[in-house]
Amino acid sequence: MPRAKAPLGPSRLSQVLKNLNRHPKPVLPSLKTLKLTLAARNDHFGARHFIKEDLPRIQYTNPGMQIQIDKIPRSVGDTWRAEMLLEFKNGSRTTMDVSDKWSTSIFEELMARAGGDRWQAYVAERRVAGQEPDIPSTQPHSTPKEGIAAALP
Repeated sequence: MPRAKAPLGPSRLSQVLKNLNRHPKPVLPSLKTLKLTLAARNDHFGARHFIKEDLPRIQYTNPGMQIQIDKIPRSVGDTWRAEMLLEFKNGSRTTMDVSDKWSTSIFEELMARAGGDRWQAYVAERRVAGQEPDIPSTQPHSTPKEGIAAALP
């Protein structure tokens, strides 16, 4: 019986590993716990994208960190905001408002608060080279609300 031909191109696993090891690595040495609270449906789109695109890389790079995602049902009249609670190894805590933010902005703010010297050195290196920090996702050209409003007829 003849062998089946191997698929051409990179395997799915190699693509996943390439994504997880993409530069810059989100090393968060001082962070103990990351807790993200957002609506279960129909809101907080930047936080949802952050969970899908950036959180797997953060978890892969920081295996000892506790990560908790709370998706809370939200009714039409509710007006609470999505937030990220950061608990550091020294016992301090801080809260980030992640409502109405792009996932890249959430990532940048998280790294600025918890990335430590390694992240600061990376940002300084990029500025010296005359470039913006290379954030994993593409930078948007409008705010979330402007993008939605512009798409509507």
